Order: sequence, then structure tokens, then C-alpha cells
Amino acid sequence: MSLWFTEKQTSSFGITGKVNRTLEIEQTTFQKLDMVETEQFGNMLLLEGMVMTSEKDEFVYHEMIAHVPLFTHPSPKNVLIVGGGDGGTIREVLKHNKVKKVAQVEIDGKVVEYSKKHLPHISSGYSDPRAKLIIGDGFEHIIKSEGKYDVILVDSTEPVGPAAGLFTKGFYAGIAKALKKDGIFVAQTDNPWFKADLIKNAIRDTKEIFPIARLYTCNIPTYPSGMWTFTMGSKVYDPLEVPLHNITVIDGHYYTPEVHYASFALPKFVKKLM
Repeated sequence: MSLWFTEKQTSSFGITGKVNRTLEIEQTTFQKLDMVETEQFGNMLLLEGMVMTSEKDEFVYHEMIAHVPLFTHPSPKNVLIVGGGDGGTIREVLKHNKVKKVAQVEIDGKVVEYSKKHLPHISSGYSDPRAKLIIGDGFEHIIKSEGKYDVILVDSTEPVGPAAGLFTKGFYAGIAKALKKDGIFVAQTDNPWFKADLIKNAIRDTKEIFPIARLYTCNIPTYPSGMWTFTMGSKVYDPLEVPLHNITVIDGHYYTPEVHYASFALPKFVKKLM
């Protein structure tokens, strides 16, 4: 008998995949955590039954949340990641030699623990001396960090459980205060097929706080609908005005200088959300 996993992405639609074996099942202090080995996408991290990352397609999300803002900012020395316990975002941030320090605030230490155990390639950045892992509340950390960071990346789950507060205007306003006078933030903002209102609210709130607000997309097969969005708020720098020669080749599988610009070319139905 075959074992299959299904994530119900709406009440009437989902994505399913064949599971070879279950590696971990735990109800942590904050959420239901599962780690499974799938036939198609390798080891996969699930939180509250939702796919967070998998070995085969993780590079898309992690490269796009990190490299777009880090190449937009001319000198991203001090970076903060909120969430991202699997370690993929911190791994990509550390590919930038200009980065001197990167702090990651993850509320659930179990996500980090099991990612190090079962997703070692994704979590490899934790051993870098520039990286500092903080197990705690990202919102509280930001309140205490006024004018500290060049770039802040919000690598959260969907807006449920401990991540619900990370999609509010108050949180974005706190981020603006934690950024330096030329800072940039990027947050993952779900997909336009099923979460159009979430994206519309996120970009509206970002426009009210930051002089420059941009929405960009990428394709991630294990995420709802496949099309994923990120919302950027910038105090000074526009990602569409970065000189091409300032974007160097990064060791990866998705992000390129051409993709940097192309990701901001939105389909008409997505552009309407702006």
C-alpha cells in the first residue's frame, strides 16, 4: 500500500505526493511539525500540514527572498531574518561578501533542530561565524532594534499560528523603524490565486510606510498554485534601477541578473492587486 501526503491548499483544492517514510512527527510548543521523505521532492518540512520547504525545489524561494534585496541595497552589511528556521535564507544571504553580520530570529527551535538533522544542505549556513541564531519572537526583537539593520527578510509561514502577526501594518511599521535610513525589507506574501486579499493588503500597507513598494514573483512547484509573491519595501533604492553590472553571478540554480528584473514583470491579474 502506498502512502500519500495531501496539503489542502483551499477547502476544495490541494497538492499531493507520495511519501516513502515519515522521519519526524512532533507537536512543538508552537505548531505541528512533520518531516517526511517524499519520492518526488526528497525530504520535506511540513508545519501545520503545509509544505514549508523540500530538498528539490527549496533553492527557488531562498534565492529569491535573499538576492533580490541584497543586490538592490549597495552595502547590506547587517541583515536580519525573521523566521526561516530551515536555514535556507541564511545560507543564501551569506553568499554576499558585503554581509558582515546576519541575525536570524526563529520562534520554534525544533524547526532548526530537525532541519539540521534532515535538511543539512539547506541548513549549512548556521556554521558560518557571521551568522547568529536567536530562538525567540521576531516582533519583540524588531521593537528593540531601532535603526540597526540594512536589510530585513521576513521568511515566515502562512499567516496562521505564531506567524499571524507578521502580516500586519503594525509589524511593517516596526520593520521600518528597525531599518537604517536607506534600509530595505522583503516579506513572502503568498500566492495571487488563493490569497489575493493578503497580497493586496500587504502591498497597500507597504506603500503607506515606504517610499518604494514593489511586488515580485517566482515559481515554486510545492507551494499553493506554484506562483509565489514577495513584497519589498525600500526607503531609497529601487530594485528596477539597479545597474546590471552591479549584479554578480551567484552560485545557485534560479536567480540571475535577468531574473532579477523579470520577476517584477507581473501578469495583469497580479498587477491589479497593486
